[in-house]
Amino acid sequence: MKISLSSGRFITDNSLECESGCYFVRTNSNLKFESTARTAGAEIIAPKRALELAGSLSNLKIVGITGTNGKTTTAALTAHILTALGHKCALAGTRGAFVDGEQIAPKGLTTSQFLETLSYMWRAVEAGCEYFIMEVSSHAIAQNRVEGLEFALKIFTNLTQDHLDYHKTFEEYARVKSSFFADETLKLINADDEFIRYSKINAHLYAIEDSNLNNAEFTATEADFSRGITATLNLAGEQIKFNSHLQGKFNLYNILAAAAAVRLLEPNSNLNALARAIESFPGVEGRVQVVSRNPLVIVDFAHTPDGIEKVLSALNHKRLIVVFGAGGDRDRTKRPLMGAAVEKYAHTAIVTSDNPRSEEPSEIANEILSGMKSERTICELDRRKAISLAISLAKEDDIVAILGKGDETTQEIKGAKYHFSDAEVVREILEGK
Repeated sequence: MKISLSSGRFITDNSLECESGCYFVRTNSNLKFESTARTAGAEIIAPKRALELAGSLSNLKIVGITGTNGKTTTAALTAHILTALGHKCALAGTRGAFVDGEQIAPKGLTTSQFLETLSYMWRAVEAGCEYFIMEVSSHAIAQNRVEGLEFALKIFTNLTQDHLDYHKTFEEYARVKSSFFADETLKLINADDEFIRYSKINAHLYAIEDSNLNNAEFTATEADFSRGITATLNLAGEQIKFNSHLQGKFNLYNILAAAAAVRLLEPNSNLNALARAIESFPGVEGRVQVVSRNPLVIVDFAHTPDGIEKVLSALNHKRLIVVFGAGGDRDRTKRPLMGAAVEKYAHTAIVTSDNPRSEEPSEIANEILSGMKSERTICELDRRKAISLAISLAKEDDIVAILGKGDETTQEIKGAKYHFSDAEVVREILEGK
């Protein structure tokens, strides 16, 4: 990636683009190419220096959100509320990058490489944005992809098993996440999570569990999940009530985190306007997304044992038919746990292929099945056939839940990506195509 400067020089993180007089921003990801860049005549700089050279970012308030689940919805809802309150926002994460509602980059890494993120920030400043809200992955923290960024607020959602293919142990995963909150930056922490560690300087807590309500500044009470979510939010001594069409306790956490974040960032914001903004939030594509109402078919990104548990427990008021798999070349230890989580709630579970990548789908499925005992489990490795089977089995009032890929539009098999969208496949099947 290359960013041109007004001086006529440019910044790059690609040693092949280097030439005499340019700047090469050194990160953990490209460290081994530093000598090549230097030989080409580049001046080697750290990310913080790149930020100084880019200039004019000082007025952009950066909000970083990390956690195993909930990052995407919390980020999108925070941006939605701030926009409703009259503040221009940019958003970067799993779904891509958006500036004032316009998509400027497609889906990619949860947290882009440093220079790419910097380019999004520049676009945000040019568009007059006040806030830049970004999802921050554990990989990005470990690889210093957010090095040099000064955050106006850091938000922690939760911590459950994921990415152990990279971090090796849950303890290391927790340590990496916790390191993001070790400084004195303004931070918002989920007090109901027992695994996070953080500096208590400038830390504010939010909670839903009764045992933590007295310790938290931001809480949710009187919650009813029978028809979406109805609850009372207690925001640092002030209350608002809302009704949202979002589903489940996990989304109440996302709503509470977003509302608390806005109150910390904009303490004089109108509470009634904030409540109405929560109610008008349409949700995020691929996150408990209703694709069909007859039969009721829901697509969701849940791909961890905890994520599956949260989604299915929210839908458990009806008989569930669940289609799911697990990604290849990723944490294998979570596969039987995912199977057990589905079996706990599903009347019928259909194990299928997700993104097998370099692995054999049958081997992935067998590891999932090792955590399942029910006779109501079916293995159909062709994902399209698995979805079709689930729909054919659905009776009146059943819910078909298709988990793992959410709004992804490709399926990765043996190094190639093929077009595949769960939502599109559902619609095609229902239309008889």
